[in-house]
Amino acid sequence: MSGNPRSLQTDYFEHDADVGVIGRGASLEEALVAAAQATFAIMADLEAVRPLERVYVMFDENDPEFALVRWLNELLAEARAQGIVLSRFRLSRRDGRWRGEAEGEPWRSDLARGTEVKGATLTMLSVKAIPGGWEARCVVDV
Repeated sequence: MSGNPRSLQTDYFEHDADVGVIGRGASLEEALVAAAQATFAIMADLEAVRPLERVYVMFDENDPEFALVRWLNELLAEARAQGIVLSRFRLSRRDGRWRGEAEGEPWRSDLARGTEVKGATLTMLSVKAIPGGWEARCVVDV
């Protein structure tokens, strides 16, 4: 064991390494889809991404806020595991069971890479009804 407890110091520093994403839609599901679009738009121009491959995600979550984080992290994990970028998203739910799918393609040399998103966090997490629909927001780690 090293270090004398009296000689140890802790401190904190500010950093701007994260990005807040916001998705809005007429329904809760649409708001979460818009948040996924905002997340993946940090990494690439979604208009340039072709829908050549499809991934599916399913999860159980009754809390809409945790569902947002789970949805984004499931998509990021699938995209990373398959070496693809996603651009089109669909999401539905029945009770607490969510089913989503996304389309995209493998990274290609002429597809400009933006900033990599590592994951969605609980920071500033909020999913709520707003006039005319729903809003979903959280901070993503980049």
